[in-house]
Amino acid sequence: MANFIELRAADGLKFTAYEARPAGQAKGAIVVLQEIFGVNAHIRAVAESYAAQGYLALAPATFHRVKQGIELGYTPDDVADGVALKAAVEALAPPGVMLDIQAAIDYAAKAGLTGKVGMVGYCWGGLLTWRAACLLSSLSAAVPYYDGGMTRTTEIARTPACPVLAHFGNQDPLIPLDGVEAFKQAHADVDVRIYQASHGFNCDHRSAYDAAAAALARERTLVFFARHLT
Repeated sequence: MANFIELRAADGLKFTAYEARPAGQAKGAIVVLQEIFGVNAHIRAVAESYAAQGYLALAPATFHRVKQGIELGYTPDDVADGVALKAAVEALAPPGVMLDIQAAIDYAAKAGLTGKVGMVGYCWGGLLTWRAACLLSSLSAAVPYYDGGMTRTTEIARTPACPVLAHFGNQDPLIPLDGVEAFKQAHADVDVRIYQASHGFNCDHRSAYDAAAAALARERTLVFFARHLT
């Protein structure tokens, strides 16, 4: 069962999230953080795929503070729109969207029954996942996918409060490998995995999709979540 629900952040803002529930009792919960394209068909499918694995999955709309109801495709115009929306959210006064992500974690902790919450995020959602692992509470595991922002000095300086598994592609034009290496050197406790793939390799709606890399990263992610959430 899957549908949109409404959540409320600590400052009173109401925002939407896509919730996918497993057929039986949840063995934990996973918050799924969108790319710059909104909670679109791909992100909803990702949430549903985790529900099929027995988790309550929740994908909050992280553009909601600047514009509501965003669902983009992958054309150049869509990319430009998504980049602009991301910049607008990043420009918000702190804590900004992190309030919404904490609200999603808090809801998932209760709805998932076990109290344990993992998080997975893609592209910009990967950056938000890294920040959540370092700044927010009640998170048991975090899995960022291919975000270049994590490799900036200011982000590398953060310290995660939960186990982290990070996925990168070695053919990603947006994330130089020297930045990934600097991240690895600074965070020996983070499990960094590198694939023969480009940016967005997990998204089967994009030309960069790589089935082999996506399947391997997914397998590792499920093992990681099983270890820390169940």
